[in-house]
Amino acid sequence: MSEHHFIVDVSTEFIKREKEKARALRKTRWWQLKISKGQCYYCGATVPPNELTMDHIVPLIRGGRSTKSNIVPACKDCNNKKKYWLPCEWEDYLSNMTKTKKVHEDGTAENRSDQS
Repeated sequence: MSEHHFIVDVSTEFIKREKEKARALRKTRWWQLKISKGQCYYCGATVPPNELTMDHIVPLIRGGRSTKSNIVPACKDCNNKKKYWLPCEWEDYLSNMTKTKKVHEDGTAENRSDQS
């Protein structure tokens, strides 16, 4: 992973407010349309809409906000792996993963080193 790091001092009140906004957005028609496609924003995997999670591209803890331009549907695996990373940090991670793994259309993966 590259050395792109920055720290933002956000208050617990800020995070609480933004999480409330996210919960409100989750109930909107906009969000229902986003998840109805059943596709993870990050890996492109097809996922049942009810299994997609709401992810902040720029995490709240890093100063992100709960706005339509900062929220995307993500599979649980990507959301758990991304954690508090910024887009540039996550892109570095994905880039390294695709160099070492071949991902098949069905979502399974194999190490490139396994191929001779």
